[in-house]
Amino acid sequence: MRSKQRMPLAESSAGRVLALAMLILSAGLAACSGGKPAGTGNAAGPPAPTSVITTLAANTAWVDQIEALGTAKAKESVTITAKVTETVARVNFSDGDLVSEGRLLVDLSGRAEVAGLEEAQANYTEALQQYRRQVELVEAGTIARSQLDSLVATRDAAKARMDATRARLADRVIVAPFAGLLGFRQVSPGTLVTPGTAIATLDDVSLIKLDFSIPERFLAAVAIGQSIRARSAAWPDVHFEGTLTTIGSRVDPVTRAVTLRAELPNEEAQLRPGMLLTVELLLPARQTVVIPELALMQVGSQQSVFRVDAESVVSQVQVKSGARRRGEVEIVEGLVAGDRIVVEGIVKLRPGARVVEANQAAPEQAESGTEAAH
Repeated sequence: MRSKQRMPLAESSAGRVLALAMLILSAGLAACSGGKPAGTGNAAGPPAPTSVITTLAANTAWVDQIEALGTAKAKESVTITAKVTETVARVNFSDGDLVSEGRLLVDLSGRAEVAGLEEAQANYTEALQQYRRQVELVEAGTIARSQLDSLVATRDAAKARMDATRARLADRVIVAPFAGLLGFRQVSPGTLVTPGTAIATLDDVSLIKLDFSIPERFLAAVAIGQSIRARSAAWPDVHFEGTLTTIGSRVDPVTRAVTLRAELPNEEAQLRPGMLLTVELLLPARQTVVIPELALMQVGSQQSVFRVDAESVVSQVQVKSGARRRGEVEIVEGLVAGDRIVVEGIVKLRPGARVVEANQAAPEQAESGTEAAH
């Protein structure tokens, strides 16, 4: 009977554990070495350039703007009132009518005034006829010239009474002093009016006078004839263009502001007196270095940009900014026209980093991928 030698169970299990441990250790070493065989080395190459978007600092015409709030006024504006105490006979207009100069608006004429004018005209006509008869007699030598002098006085007195009656009657006929837009009617036929009673408002809105104030420090920068732009909340998409016409003669000692007046054409009558307008006063253009606002970095009070040199290496340059407008900023110090600066990709950069334009990086990556495939 043959005897069989068997390996103890404990020794078999220990062998398996040792083999598994060796396998795990080999896998870990392979991972740490990047899957490269031992002895091949791990020399690190230079870092790849960062993909960014750049632009050139440009010497651009810059128009400074002074912003203010202004109040619109009509070219001509008046409240039409009565001059005498009288009852309204006729009203010849409606609310909001556009009237021409000299149009009859309200008639306050009474019968007594009309009759008085007719009497005065009759008296003057009679005195004038008497004077003409006496002139013929004086020229013929029939009567003395002294008698003619009394007739001259009578004639002149009759004419003066007629003119006075006509003036009183004219005060009872109210006409438009200029062409414009009437407001609401305040009287009706039969209304008893007295001197100063408001009848209606009349505004010439073909041209709008815009009054606004600016700080006195801008006084040296403004001049008559400069252009302005105005916007109204009622017409948010419309820019009203105008011209500066008057600079106030005094500076307010409390606010230290000076009042300016501009004129805006208003052919379509979109603007009305009393409207609040946002005003932009455009100063004469000047040449300055301008960059996109995205390129400017602000840390506390320090401002800087990333400038790219001829070797495509960036350096952080301290700058000083000036005025701003939508999407652009003026650079007063630190850059000159023609400097290449980084606009997008700033957060990935450090001074001394190499960069490449984003539109050039894509072809390079595609070419390196093709080489790797081969």
